[in-house]
Amino acid sequence: MKVRTKIMLTFLFIVLSTSLYAQEESIETETNGFTANIGADVVSTYIWRGQKLDDLAVQPGISIGYKGFELGAWGSTSLVGTGYKELDLSLSYTIGGFSAVFTDYWCGNDSYNSFNYSDTTLHTFEFGLGYDFGFLSVSWYTNLWGAMGSKANGDDAYSSYFEVAAPFKLGDLEWQAAMGITPWENDYYGAEKFALINIGLTATKKIEFEKFTLPLYAQLTANPTAKKMYLSFGVTF
Repeated sequence: MKVRTKIMLTFLFIVLSTSLYAQEESIETETNGFTANIGADVVSTYIWRGQKLDDLAVQPGISIGYKGFELGAWGSTSLVGTGYKELDLSLSYTIGGFSAVFTDYWCGNDSYNSFNYSDTTLHTFEFGLGYDFGFLSVSWYTNLWGAMGSKANGDDAYSSYFEVAAPFKLGDLEWQAAMGITPWENDYYGAEKFALINIGLTATKKIEFEKFTLPLYAQLTANPTAKKMYLSFGVTF
């Protein structure tokens, strides 16, 4: 714990110093209708859809958007020597509250070939649809190809995930409650049948500085199917 704490504090100091030096520049720009974004999170535990994927990690992201379309790249790299790496490439379209996204997930480490798209690939191709009503959002994702998960008999499972999320305010914090299920048997989410795999509650606090804002958040996650619970912390830059 002491080593992890020192690593995290050192990393936060470096990033905060960089932010203070470059605080006159925006992380979001717009030119001729195009938008560009850059950012990063540092998380104490990497939790995704009720599953723990890694411990302390840095998670950068970049995107370019135009008229509702957005092309993005997002990654996660372990800061504690587990060797876990992830790179997700996505193409999405948003109009009003509706959104559609196609994502190529790659998870592995430096010993794996990132360009392997054979039957032994570590890539997973997923398609998702969602709608944000403001007070409530719903989303559905299905794996279409690659390391998409299978059933006990070896058949492709087309592993899927459905989530409902609701934002609200309480005190001086912004909150979000979420619940996610996987509808049928698959080993991608570790389910033998329809299963509740994610119950989450996230609280965000925005720390205001003179010329920038630093969002901090804590997330409590329960996975009843896996019988696991996690409490994680993150900082968004």
